[in-house]
Parts: sequence; C-alpha cells; structure tokens
Amino acid sequence: MENNNIDFNDLWKKQTVSQPDIQDLLSRVSKFKKASLRSLWTTNCMLFATSAFIIFIWIYYQPKFISTKIGIVLTILAMVLYLFVSNKLFSNYKDIDATQTNQEYLQKLILIKKKQQFLQTYMMRLYFLLLTTGICLYMYEYASRMTALGASLTYGITLLWILFNWFYIRPKQIKKQQTKINALIEKFEEVNSQLA
Repeated sequence: MENNNIDFNDLWKKQTVSQPDIQDLLSRVSKFKKASLRSLWTTNCMLFATSAFIIFIWIYYQPKFISTKIGIVLTILAMVLYLFVSNKLFSNYKDIDATQTNQEYLQKLILIKKKQQFLQTYMMRLYFLLLTTGICLYMYEYASRMTALGASLTYGITLLWILFNWFYIRPKQIKKQQTKINALIEKFEEVNSQLA
C-alpha cells in the first residue's frame, strides 16, 4: 500500500514563483514612450502643415464670402486647440525615465491615461465640431457655384468622411491607445503587489 501522507507545506515552499521581468517591463515602457512621442510629433507636423496650407489657400485665392473666412478660422482654431492640449502630454512622456521606482512609473502612467482620456473625449468632440463647422462654412462659397446635385454630392461625401472618422477610425485609435497603456498599468500593479 502507498503512503498517502503528502506534505503540502513542503510542496508549496518548493514551487517556483515567476518573478516579474523588470527589464522587459522597462523595455515596454521605453517603447511606449518612444511611440507616443513619435505620434505627438507626427500629429504636430501634420496639423501644422495643414494649417499652413489652409492659410496659403486663404491668401492665394482671396475668398469673397465671410462664411469662407469664418470656416478657415474655425478649422485652424480646431487644430490649434487640439495641438495645445495634446502637447501638454510631451512633458509627461519626457518625465518617464529608468531611475524611477515602480510606484512612480505607475503614477505617471495613470496620469497619462487620464490626460489621454480627456483628449480622446472632450477635446476630440470639440475638435470634430469646430472642424466640421469650419469645413461646411468654407465649402459654402464654392458649393454655391455648383449645381444642386454637385453641392449635395460635395457636402455628402465630406460629411460621410467625417462620420467615418468619428465612428470608425477614432474608436479604433482610442481602443489601441487604451490597450497599450492599460497593459502597462496592469504589469506595474502586478509587480507592485508582488514586491509588497
């Protein structure tokens, strides 16, 4: 007959506990930081170039209607406001360095997440509202010279593109950003709980 006396305490002590790989975690934070900074720089360059192009059109073509000028101002205002708020994240990303404790990393990531959520909700709504209004006002002068069918098609295609961006592209980007930062936050919380 076999001996069924198993010492569970001894087995428990012998089990290997997977220690968190801090270097892997720091590498992931570094990649997140670089990708986020690159994304901010790209956004800055694209919106600055778009604003410069819009101003060039204003100066070169000299629109006649006041609605066109108001549309241009609203469009540029949307871009400037979005850049103003999004550029506040630069300092948060720059402040992440390898000398911080796990708790400091965690606090920085939570702060970045809150700022991203503000940018993704309130600022994006304001941006799309101003941009849509600005584009519609800008197009009025040129649409008024078209046939009713041409103007309807122009506005229809433009508004469909804006709706596609609002309902499809924007949510995908938000989900992608949130997934990245949530994964990092979870890892740091896991590390902190194991070290506690």
